[in-house]
Amino acid sequence: MKPYGLGVKAIINDSHGQILLLRRSAQSKRFAGTWEFPGGKVDAGEAFDAALLREVAEETGLTIALDKVAGATHYEMPEIRLAVLFIEARLEAGEVRLSDEHDDYCWVPPGELAHLDMSEQLHEFIVDYLQRGGRQGV
Repeated sequence: MKPYGLGVKAIINDSHGQILLLRRSAQSKRFAGTWEFPGGKVDAGEAFDAALLREVAEETGLTIALDKVAGATHYEMPEIRLAVLFIEARLEAGEVRLSDEHDDYCWVPPGELAHLDMSEQLHEFIVDYLQRGGRQGV
């Protein structure tokens, strides 16, 4: 049986109510060229909130404040099963500086999130999240 991993993603709001998405670089092993929320894998022994703050800083250079759990989804990959936890967050400081993992970013109104090219699992999560009134829905 494949092991489980835990991932964390931040739904980051700016002061205008827009949400940050990053586009995975063309060299990415999975989902190249698709949009995603900042975040990544939780390392062994690491608290998920600390992992999320670390990943966001590494991928974007931003400082954020975490608000609340927004939901979760599941990815089935060839070598691992991945549970991903989504956390609502607020931009505290910084300007976006992308790491090599991503080649573009955009701030979008919540109602436009589901119109970008992304994984099926993320799209399904976003549609459900908005229908539940996440970040004030659409």
